[in-house]
Amino acid sequence: MNRRERMRRALARQPVDRLPTQLNYTARMGAMLAERYGVSLALLPERLDNHLLRVDISAPRRLSADGRITYDWWGAGWDTTQEGYYLVHAPLQERQDLDAIPWPDPYAPGLLEIATQAIAANNGQQFVVPNLGFALFERAWSLRGLESFLADTALDVAYAAELLDRITAIQEVVAQRFVTLGVDAGYFGDDYGAQKGLLMSPRAWRALIKPRLARLFAPFRQAGLPVILHSDGQIEAILPDLIEIGLTVLNPVQPEVLEHSRLSRQYGDALAFYGGISTQTVLPYGTPGDVRAAVRACSRELAPHGTGLVIGPSHRMMTDIPLANVDALWEAISEL
Repeated sequence: MNRRERMRRALARQPVDRLPTQLNYTARMGAMLAERYGVSLALLPERLDNHLLRVDISAPRRLSADGRITYDWWGAGWDTTQEGYYLVHAPLQERQDLDAIPWPDPYAPGLLEIATQAIAANNGQQFVVPNLGFALFERAWSLRGLESFLADTALDVAYAAELLDRITAIQEVVAQRFVTLGVDAGYFGDDYGAQKGLLMSPRAWRALIKPRLARLFAPFRQAGLPVILHSDGQIEAILPDLIEIGLTVLNPVQPEVLEHSRLSRQYGDALAFYGGISTQTVLPYGTPGDVRAAVRACSRELAPHGTGLVIGPSHRMMTDIPLANVDALWEAISEL
């Protein structure tokens, strides 16, 4: 099997020769890993045996004059000095008027140019997914500010719904264009959970997020493609809802908040899993032996039948993870 076929079969919970793998990393960590393994950044995914090829839109980003803020396609500003994501400018935070900001054009002719080139160069070897991160809820709070948008969901529901509707209309077009381009699955990022529960009530999530997320899943499901959702945190309360609207693969299955064995028993007939090795505890703070044990436990609990799992870190690896633990992770996965 090549990587694409192995992914396709694993996500459908069909027999595979070995578990597919995906080790994601931040730009800073990628530079450190490339140096450690003696490869270029371009060849690092091959060195790590990554199975996913995530393709993105070709929309330009704008830097502030001092280089400290990068503004994305939607106009949200992010701190470039942070290794992760730290919002420093939400265009609707001070002024709620939805007509006061420019909205992205999902029909822009060159929007998928880089994705088209990447898919052609891939030549069917890796499993291609569009990077629809900050898909809906996250996109709303990146435009409005997290506290302001959470307040809107309780105090100004009509406004929250209108904002989400505008986002959904744009993302639907982008999703359909990716399906037409020929991707292998949908890939969405939209964090709904904190460490012990949802960021909003299940009732609010079902009223505001669920029907719109279903619209974003629909182009992929109608094309017979899997749907992958990355959502950090404790989201068990809405897992049945997500399955109902078409979710087929759950990421990152954080072991601190989702008990792997119970998750597999309860949802293993409906879901495949992706991730599972903690970037919160074992990778940054454990020993290489702890990492190897975590890999074995993850594969045993989330893939009891030897399939249905893309094994890897629960999130992008950051520079707080000792390189010896990355070595142990890669070696343990290779030994499965």
